[in-house]
Amino acid sequence: MKEFYVGDAAKHENDIITSSFVVAAKQIKPKKSGEPYLALTLADRTGQLDAKMWDNVEEAMSSFEQDDFVKIKGLINKYNQRFQLTIHKLRKMGDSEVDFGDYLPKTTKNIDELWATLGEFVESFQNPQLKALVKTFMNDPVIALAYQRAPAAKTLHHAYIGGLLDHVVSLFRSCDLMARNYPTIDRDLLLTGAFLHDIGKVHELTYARSFSYSTSGQLLGHIIIELEMLQAKLADLPNFPSELKILIEHMIISHHGQYEFGSPKLPMFPEALMLHYLDDLDSKMESMRAQFERGPESAEGWTGYNPSLGRPLLNSRKFVQPRAAPATDDPSASKDDDGTD
Repeated sequence: MKEFYVGDAAKHENDIITSSFVVAAKQIKPKKSGEPYLALTLADRTGQLDAKMWDNVEEAMSSFEQDDFVKIKGLINKYNQRFQLTIHKLRKMGDSEVDFGDYLPKTTKNIDELWATLGEFVESFQNPQLKALVKTFMNDPVIALAYQRAPAAKTLHHAYIGGLLDHVVSLFRSCDLMARNYPTIDRDLLLTGAFLHDIGKVHELTYARSFSYSTSGQLLGHIIIELEMLQAKLADLPNFPSELKILIEHMIISHHGQYEFGSPKLPMFPEALMLHYLDDLDSKMESMRAQFERGPESAEGWTGYNPSLGRPLLNSRKFVQPRAAPATDDPSASKDDDGTD
């Protein structure tokens, strides 16, 4: 088992550590002198860490590639309020040296229970066509296994094994509550959109060693992949209403909500708009939760800059916690107002 994890960085500031990581990203860049240096993103199950190697780069840079496991000795320090690792020594590791469970983060929730919860929601559908469509996906053993394992994103939110399922179950619960508050919403259509809105992630992302994009993910993206997956399943449902088909397709292509965030269309009917906002809310709340879990925070509860949200964050629960009274050596501090013991 690893002795140092990325999540331990705050405890080892200015320490020399030796540990193993998976290389999530690798770049060779020039110094001002023109000589190369290595810029890496190293990962384990607790997070990612930027790393630089300045010396003896020529012999190291061709000895490993992205997604390889490496053993590293180096200095943990801070730069621009973020921890980084200055690499002194590096070597590639063989798979036999690796416990794969050390490197990919995984949901702490029970996958079987999450999948069962999803199934219970689907069984409650009143629309038989929408129920049949979702169950066609859930009953496909290849898709079902991938849906239970895939992350919901590479880095931004729910970026862990089981993250897609975790995200969708959370989204189902929110959609169910909001549909009760807005009775004109078609609950079954909203939940179908929630089930399908990120299903293309099972093919867009790879997650055997680190989270990265597949070739189809790079070239097409999950929205196009989802439309193809939907067409394939609808071929098994020849009587599926064309009106429902086009509504589902619109929910898929509009769920990012804005053109600059990758939506070919803006949400144009109530269920599509609600899906976008609830999806966005769930992803942002998870991003905040993960930031607070990673830490470290200031005494007042402020975190460092969160790149996905574009701001530092305040842990409000920590901010309102009563602070312990400062210690004092004044013997009068233990006396009543009249000066007696």
